[in-house]
Amino acid sequence: MKKISILFTAVLCSLITLNADAQLRMPQSSSSQTLIQEFGLGKVTVKYSRPNIKGRSISADLAPYGEVWRTGANDATVISFSDAVTLEGNAVAPGEYALFTIPGKGEWTIILNKETKQWGAYSYKQSEDFLRFKVKTTKLKEKVETFTITFNDVTTSTARLDLIWGNIRVPVNMTTDVDSKVMASIDEAMKGDKKPYYPAAVYYFENGKDLAKALEWISIAEAGDQKAPWFKYQKARIQLKMGDKAGAAQTAKAGIEAAKAMNNAEYIRLNGKILADAGGR
Repeated sequence: MKKISILFTAVLCSLITLNADAQLRMPQSSSSQTLIQEFGLGKVTVKYSRPNIKGRSISADLAPYGEVWRTGANDATVISFSDAVTLEGNAVAPGEYALFTIPGKGEWTIILNKETKQWGAYSYKQSEDFLRFKVKTTKLKEKVETFTITFNDVTTSTARLDLIWGNIRVPVNMTTDVDSKVMASIDEAMKGDKKPYYPAAVYYFENGKDLAKALEWISIAEAGDQKAPWFKYQKARIQLKMGDKAGAAQTAKAGIEAAKAMNNAEYIRLNGKILADAGGR
């Protein structure tokens, strides 16, 4: 009976301990973050954990020079591309990659590895690398305590992926082919019944294409809805860029009246700006 009692007590204590562990909630020492950046016609996603310096040396204790680093904490950082991109001129196919780095003084090696299911860099294999290249680092004026990955200077076809920690920024320039895809899409869409006159005209205007074609398309869009001040605004922009100040002023005035009828302050202002640039009143 005594042995049974001791066994029962041990089991009960184990159950209590397990229950206490199940109820225990504590914050992660390195918080996780997921970034989703629209880029070109696709998206770039980064999943990583963010260690803090906590008084330690980055180059000696956290991300030692000359050693492969997980580029974060916990699991290896994962970056995925839904469309083809180039990183510092290197072609990268759509897919998911582990993002490793080799820190160095003034220069870091960026690594895309095909094995994404890794804890840290302990099972990292260079044979699984998809791509390696080097980038120069830049110094920051203010110290950043928490390791940070950001996207900056994002346009339709260019962006910069920044790795930031301490007083160091590691910039990775990205590009993607948008224009050829959009132009092909416009050409194909114009063969259909519902022709995208408005967005096609705007794309042509904003990307230095055939302005005569852009004016033709925006005029067709405008004719379909004379009450829409945004059609008149875009038409006035095209006319002004083509050097037709009188036409731009006339269209902008009509755009202001249309915007007033809709009580749309934004397009009153936008058309007003075109009117002023065209030398109108």
